[in-house]
Amino acid sequence: MATESKSPEKYYIPDQSRVPIIFAVAALFAGFGAASAVQGNGTTILYMGLVAVIATMAYWWYLVTKESQAGLDTPQLNNSYVYGMAWFIFSEVMFFFAFFGALFYIRTIAIPWLGGEGPTAKGLAGELLWPEFEATWPPMITPEESLLGENAITKGPDESMYLKSFSSVLTWLPLWNTIVLLSSSGTVHFAHVALKQNNRKRFNFWLAITVFLAFVFVILQALEYYEAYAHLGLTLNSGVYGTTFFMLTGFHGMHVLIGGIFLLTQLVRSSGFKHFSEKEHFGFEAASWYWHFVDVVWVCLFLFVYIL
Repeated sequence: MATESKSPEKYYIPDQSRVPIIFAVAALFAGFGAASAVQGNGTTILYMGLVAVIATMAYWWYLVTKESQAGLDTPQLNNSYVYGMAWFIFSEVMFFFAFFGALFYIRTIAIPWLGGEGPTAKGLAGELLWPEFEATWPPMITPEESLLGENAITKGPDESMYLKSFSSVLTWLPLWNTIVLLSSSGTVHFAHVALKQNNRKRFNFWLAITVFLAFVFVILQALEYYEAYAHLGLTLNSGVYGTTFFMLTGFHGMHVLIGGIFLLTQLVRSSGFKHFSEKEHFGFEAASWYWHFVDVVWVCLFLFVYIL
């Protein structure tokens, strides 16, 4: 009895490319430039690195999109995209987990030790070194400032980013940031539903709103930083509170900007080139996964940085 043979599944191997190496070098220059800019050594390298990163990413996305539109994707390759994006988001989760861990350590261990609490030896050392330091969060006076007063180099902020009173809740920028970002999570879901229903017009509408909200969030955070520096005395040099605040919110803001560009790319592909269908739309799905991740991180930030 003859058995029916199955044709082997095609296996697509992309051509060799120098793009990943170029991107790594561009990212290195961008990171080095950012560190140099923070130290006050100019922003030329930072801007050059960012331009190189954006240009390389745009070209890389163009190549991947071109391969997809040419029908070169296979089930095996599509699976690799899914696993690749999943591992990327997992690495980002670990990235923020490390920063939240640092915040937890500072608030629950380091600050009490400096205030004289904790294990006998460490608590006694803190009490002897900084006898006037009060172990409260956020620390409005740094340990150095509690000892040296006006002669201290590192000084705490004048005010914190916490809500001052319930009467000022409508002017509290973190609340509006939360409303904007959570709303964008809903609009990107509506866009996904519309795409699955093969309704391109509604998909483009909801996706455009999501992109708009993404950049509104970035603008609101810029206003928040201006308020912190200009009116609250909260800067990167405001002790450990300023450092952790700008480290966590700044990295999250950068991820929001990246996610907004990611979603904008999908909007251009759909509205300008008619890409995506109800069955083939992983580019948008990957962007939406990333956006939901950014939203979840913000909820944690809002809770642990602005509320508790």
